[in-house]
Amino acid sequence: MEQERLSAGTPPAAPKTKRRWIGTVIAVLLVAGLGALAWHLTHKPAAGAAGGPGGPGGPGGGGRRAGGGQNTTTVGVAAVTHADIPIYVDALGTVTPSATVTVTPQVSGVLTNVPFQEGQMVRKGQLLATIEPRPFELAIMSAQGTLQRDQASLEAANVTLKRYQTLLQQDSIARQDVDTQVATVKQLQGTVLGDQAALGTARLNLEWTKITAPVSGRVGLRAVDIGNLVSSGTSTGITTITELAPIDVEFAIPQDRIPALQARIAAGAVLPVSAMDRTRVDLLDTGVFLSLNNSSDTQTGTVRAKARFANARNALFPSQFVNVRVLLDTLKDAVVVPVTALRHGPNGDFVYVLNDDRTVTQAAVVQGIATADTVQITKGLEVGERVITEGGDRLKDGAKVSLPGDAASGPRRDASGAAGASGAHSGRHRRDGAAAAGGGSAAAAAAGASRPRFIDEGHVAPQGAASATAPAPASAAWVPGQGASHAHRLHGGASSPDGGASSPHRRRAGEAQS
Repeated sequence: MEQERLSAGTPPAAPKTKRRWIGTVIAVLLVAGLGALAWHLTHKPAAGAAGGPGGPGGPGGGGRRAGGGQNTTTVGVAAVTHADIPIYVDALGTVTPSATVTVTPQVSGVLTNVPFQEGQMVRKGQLLATIEPRPFELAIMSAQGTLQRDQASLEAANVTLKRYQTLLQQDSIARQDVDTQVATVKQLQGTVLGDQAALGTARLNLEWTKITAPVSGRVGLRAVDIGNLVSSGTSTGITTITELAPIDVEFAIPQDRIPALQARIAAGAVLPVSAMDRTRVDLLDTGVFLSLNNSSDTQTGTVRAKARFANARNALFPSQFVNVRVLLDTLKDAVVVPVTALRHGPNGDFVYVLNDDRTVTQAAVVQGIATADTVQITKGLEVGERVITEGGDRLKDGAKVSLPGDAASGPRRDASGAAGASGAHSGRHRRDGAAAAGGGSAAAAAAGASRPRFIDEGHVAPQGAASATAPAPASAAWVPGQGASHAHRLHGGASSPDGGASSPHRRRAGEAQS
């Protein structure tokens, strides 16, 4: 009995073989479908190039021109224009004060007052220090006394001379006495003149006891304090003054630019000069070209020059390094293009000129004066032409290009074409899937009609309509006579009232027990 039950519950091997065969067929169909999809995607550009409006060969189709199939490059363009080109001479300069004065006392004496502050801006004639004046006041008094004495002697000599001259007319005195008196008067006149000079010197020394600023500028650090004895022989002086307004900048000009510079100076031109910081961003001050040295430096091949600045804002400081730019001349109405448009080849300089048919032509040009942004073209271009500024490295003569405005309208056409192709492809995919599903259902129905199918629990189920609707889970069982609807309920988790559907195996087992 046990052997009969076991033999009755053992499923035959034929349904498993049939299931493997069906899985193989489905796998082959999937591989074939993927291959067809890959072929469609790889051959899509060729199909679009044949004239499809949405493909790459259509309007805006993936960087190819319709009907031509030739690659295009998106480029940037700029127009050839007239502009004024300034000619600059750039150099590195050093700020030097227009005057640097060491304040030194003119007379010897003791400092009694130093009223200035270190680093103070002073004006010309402002009091800086005072020396003890009393010795010089006494010297003035002494000079005045000597002068008055000698003046009295001179007056007496003049009176005697007049008396001698009267006696000489009466022939009462010798001429020799008259001549001697004349010499005495002249001698006393010289003495009085010397006394007057001594008095003036004494007064001048008294004025020099007040030390004033010889120029306007900034006072440096104080070298002598109050109470010290100073004299005219000291080398350090009391302090120094640097004149800051106006102020000069010294710089070196290449000797090759000297002829053009001298020509402009000879023509009476006033050359503007700009002083910028080391980053060439901030403009410190503007001035004019002042002078040129009389010889060049043989080691550097440059000539020293000087420019003067008003320095009203005190932006320039002595010994400061600045970038100097001299406006040498200005070219009026020059033909210019952007610097990025000019290219260099083995045959010389050239540019790519954009034609009306979106092709480029290589044009040889002659370069002139260049600035940071533009370059002068002396020959080869006319105003109004358009040249390539970006993307020229990928071009050649006669190449087709597209502009950024053309590329902006292309994606809309590509999107519509891609949507149409995607819809057609999806339709074909759905039709192929439906056909494959229909073929699979028919094959499954045929297999179910020929022999039963075993479930994992050992229950026999046919390969009929239930399997075509949905695959049964491992715990599902087949109930005879209920078909696909019952199999669908079992797939959803429903069970029969007696805890599971009966089967021929269970019926045979019940009969054996009875």
